[in-house]
Amino acid sequence: MPGAGYTQPASADAMVSVASLSHVTLRYGDGPREVVALNDVTLSIAKGERLCVLGANGSGKSTLASVICGLLAPDEGTVSLLGREVFGANGVDIDGYRLARHEIGLVFQNPDDQIVTSIVEEDVAFGPENLGLAPDEIGVRVDRELRRVAMQDYARSDPSRLSGGQQQRVAIAGALAMEPRVLVLDEPGALLDVRGRRGIMRVMDTLHRDGVTIVHITHFVEEALAADRVVVMNHGHVMLEGTPEQVFSHGDDLGSLGLEMPFTARLSTTLRDRGLDVPWTCDDDVLAEALADTLGPKQARVDADGQAHEPQAAEPAPRTAIQVDRVSYTYHDTDGRNALDDVSFPVAQGASVAIVGQTGSGKSTLMRLICALEAPDQGRIVVNGIDTATRRNRRQLHGKVGYVMQHPERQLFAETVLDDVSYGPHNMGLAPEEVRRRCDHALALVGLVGKEDASPFQLSGGQQRLCAIAGILAMQPDTLVLDEPTAGLDPRGRAQLERILDDIHDHGVTIVRVTHSMNVAARAQQVLVLSQSRLLMQGAPQDVFCAANKQMLHDAGLGLPDALNWALRLGLSEEPLSMDALVDAVMHATRPTISKAPSGAKGVDVRGV
Repeated sequence: MPGAGYTQPASADAMVSVASLSHVTLRYGDGPREVVALNDVTLSIAKGERLCVLGANGSGKSTLASVICGLLAPDEGTVSLLGREVFGANGVDIDGYRLARHEIGLVFQNPDDQIVTSIVEEDVAFGPENLGLAPDEIGVRVDRELRRVAMQDYARSDPSRLSGGQQQRVAIAGALAMEPRVLVLDEPGALLDVRGRRGIMRVMDTLHRDGVTIVHITHFVEEALAADRVVVMNHGHVMLEGTPEQVFSHGDDLGSLGLEMPFTARLSTTLRDRGLDVPWTCDDDVLAEALADTLGPKQARVDADGQAHEPQAAEPAPRTAIQVDRVSYTYHDTDGRNALDDVSFPVAQGASVAIVGQTGSGKSTLMRLICALEAPDQGRIVVNGIDTATRRNRRQLHGKVGYVMQHPERQLFAETVLDDVSYGPHNMGLAPEEVRRRCDHALALVGLVGKEDASPFQLSGGQQRLCAIAGILAMQPDTLVLDEPTAGLDPRGRAQLERILDDIHDHGVTIVRVTHSMNVAARAQQVLVLSQSRLLMQGAPQDVFCAANKQMLHDAGLGLPDALNWALRLGLSEEPLSMDALVDAVMHATRPTISKAPSGAKGVDVRGV
């Protein structure tokens, strides 16, 4: 349904196009391996517009970003950038592309593709230096942009020793230091914590108010609500286009495209389906006002005094899979900051654990220590009864503890999917029949049956990640440790991976995962909160995510699950952690006023958290 009834505003700026694509087609590869990344795309971006591009993995979003930035020329069609045709019937205008790149900034999805120096402030200065600016002006811009992304304290740090989220903020600072007229951001929040994503959204708000044209590519559908216009891509085509409200009203279409509606839209839809007379909307304020009229006076709350309390950890099971005891760790080649400081907690055999914390709080370091890749400087870690203090002991745990890195697709190396997945089991000395049995089972778990002979590098980004995870699962570890496994995945990919992890956990495997999603963390059995290298709190989700701890979590750069935020806003006495529980709480509070579902309710695809 291209267009979705959208009409661009007839302002003077809207009549000026900073980027225009007409019938653009771009292909990768050739012959049977040819991939059509963009297929007859026509799109115009107005000066000062804030455009959001959504789409499943492999839909063509990143390729579109590269064309808009002048990094890629298409095979067919016409491209104009900043008022100059740079590709058309006469081929490529090299000078036009060069001039456009000076005024169009790009923030890549992966900061490793953008960071080029070994000192943060030098990396941010790289772009302005190439523009030929005076040293004093470069210094002003570097200081300003590092402060804008809250990285001023890391100006002399080595980017390679920073967390993924911190690296992303450095990359964003580098793009902003060039003061671009157009800024294209490709999944800028994929590696960031709650505070980091909010910070980047505030930066985009400010730039937009200052007249900078923003093209924002994201999988976080809530972020699209701030856009003037939303474009949805699928297999290289523009499938939907319109205002956020217009696009998200097509819930069934979004579901078939591997996307979802924002939480507020799903909540209003579910409440309507349950018979509550509320409007369908993406707007938090509109729904909150309607529910306030329905709910009447706010209910009395337990713990309404707002005094935070420290939740107690649940009683450990008789068997302990992981014991972290007063662990501290410092990266000695940096400025001496502690990555972890006196951290202690147990993990029960077969438990599901979520670790949350702002970027740089020590989460990834803790993952590496649990996986016995390194030993702590102080304290000790015991995994499956084995102390990780010695190299010999750590070697015993390899294969028993599976580690899925933040970018697991970088672990791929073999010529075929089957060769890649079988590498670990083969090195364990298993018989060929057992290796094949494990590989078949792992590929079935991740949905890659039939891809055994394919090259892992020809898979989509989401499939590459699942292939790498299959290689870990084929070793059948007792404990599975995952560092932000869903980062960069579209909603369909995230849902698929959650089902896989649920199935693995149901079979008795201990799951320990880092996540930046409070909704995901709320589904675990145990939540650990790291803040500034220390363990701030731990316990069951209902103990950690509660009204009394809201301020403490906020101060740590975190938040509450969406369902609990809504319950607090509506003044409900219950503290739900999921969509279903929130809907039940609302319906319970409004039971006397429930009427028949309003006519005209939209038949949209509703998915709980």
